[in-house]
Amino acid sequence: MSKNKQGQVLQNTLATDLGRGKIKDNFFAALVTSKVYKLQVVQAKKGKGSFKRSNKHQGREPYLMNA
Repeated sequence: MSKNKQGQVLQNTLATDLGRGKIKDNFFAALVTSKVYKLQVVQAKKGKGSFKRSNKHQGREPYLMNA
């Protein structure tokens, strides 16, 4: 393969990895707004972030009504 062929192959794989097609202007802006940097919220299973208050303290207690 010549040097041009290798460069084209590399550019094509980067474009498809981001899901944007061919990037013309700003590569970094396209990278940040792509699905690669999508925010994911993961519920903690252990540690301080995993503490959940029971239904009694959330106002969902079925047997205690306001008297």
